[in-house]
Amino acid sequence: MSDDLVLGLDIGTSSSKAVLCDSGGRVVRRAEREHHTSRPAAGHVEHDADRVWWDDVLRLTAELGDLDRVAAVCVSGIGPCLLVTDEAGTPLRPAILYGVDTRAARQIADQERAFGAEKVLRRCGSGLTSQAVGPKMQWVRENEPHVWDRARRFFMASSFIAFRLSGAYVLDHHSASQAVPLYDANAQDWAADWAAEVAGGLELPALVWPGDIVGEVTAEAAAHTGLRTGVPVLAGTVDAWAEAYSVGVRAPGDCMIMYGTTMFLVAYADDVQPCPRLWTANGVDPGSRCAAAGMSAFGAVARWGAQTLAGGSYAELEAAAAGVPPGAAGLVVLPYWDGERTPIFDPDARGVIAGLGLEHGPGHVYRALLEGTALGVRHNLLTLREAGVSPERLVAVGGGARQRLWVRIVSDVTGAEQAIPGELVGAAYGDARLAAEAIGLADRRSTWARVRETVRPDPRNAELYAAMFDDYLDLYDRTGPLLHRLRDRADGVPQKGVR
Repeated sequence: MSDDLVLGLDIGTSSSKAVLCDSGGRVVRRAEREHHTSRPAAGHVEHDADRVWWDDVLRLTAELGDLDRVAAVCVSGIGPCLLVTDEAGTPLRPAILYGVDTRAARQIADQERAFGAEKVLRRCGSGLTSQAVGPKMQWVRENEPHVWDRARRFFMASSFIAFRLSGAYVLDHHSASQAVPLYDANAQDWAADWAAEVAGGLELPALVWPGDIVGEVTAEAAAHTGLRTGVPVLAGTVDAWAEAYSVGVRAPGDCMIMYGTTMFLVAYADDVQPCPRLWTANGVDPGSRCAAAGMSAFGAVARWGAQTLAGGSYAELEAAAAGVPPGAAGLVVLPYWDGERTPIFDPDARGVIAGLGLEHGPGHVYRALLEGTALGVRHNLLTLREAGVSPERLVAVGGGARQRLWVRIVSDVTGAEQAIPGELVGAAYGDARLAAEAIGLADRRSTWARVRETVRPDPRNAELYAAMFDDYLDLYDRTGPLLHRLRDRADGVPQKGVR
């Protein structure tokens, strides 16, 4: 049987996905597996790399079948994360996840004092925030010295799976550019002096690009996964960038909005200058640059609403919310259920539902939750434009993009058109595309991303949502200190794991 399929694997926050695609982008097989995200303490968000990341790969490959036809494999995953291991790549503690994990606030302040906040922004392209890897390293060193003393390597989700498959200890340039303050964005290399200070004792991985072939499936990995020995393995990258690649977002003016557990915007531009309210990073292709924004809770807010208001029934709530006029009868929501990343970088923020009255029912509240997330998108798009990045083509991806009411609300609130691709598989589809290009099964000039629908804003709602956006900004300004006090009161309360 010919080697005519490519395998894309993606490790997400709440689930992992796999797809087998042919050279034309047709999804031949797909699989998905939900997993547990641990929250052992307030602000701590973790994954067990063996029991979540690697176990998902084993179960997904077992479910797919047709692995004897796989010609190349590429993996993406949540990031930037921090997984510390020994020399053999054995995890020493659970992986600390990206910006939703906010444990390293003091270490962020320490490193800003040590290196200078402005110097970090200029050299690394992004500031020191909960998204940064360096402060998380310092947290481990200070709070778990018995772990740090044994640590020799560090991984993110995609690089850990690439290592397990091929034995290659690498990190792609995009992921590295988010490992602040270890990477020099201007030199496109590790910032050796700062890395020695922050990551002393760790061997830094070799730097490659996401579409580079870094090795082949080993005999041991083949025995575990069912893949054939010798199949090329690509470096891969962070999931949001793989997902952007899957829908052709890769050129200046292109922007992706990811409707996931969290929200991510990836906007490519010719000249991207560092901005303290955003992240700037390398793109997927060598030499490309982009600005990014992200909300800590997006689909998570909608899920919370569905579980709390209707026992998990999205369909029931969406129907009720669709019957509620725009503005939800005077409700305004701050969607900061898990703190917030861009543009306010406030890990201690908390969610607010303002304006509740006895006349409001579940449909009003659910619509207000969706409008609150949309107001967050508007805030981030405005920040991108203020930073000189002007998205011209907005492409919606992720499972939430299938919810027509939500997508329509986002377009109405932001005033932006959204293209909806026909295939919404996600980052795994972008991984498959990268793999196909790497081995010549797909021509880079062709596209797999065919637009199914374009959602346009309703101009009749523009004035209302402009006024609501002013209220949204004002609500945070007025309640911020109170939200911080409430967060402090919640510290120490055991947090349940979430799915």
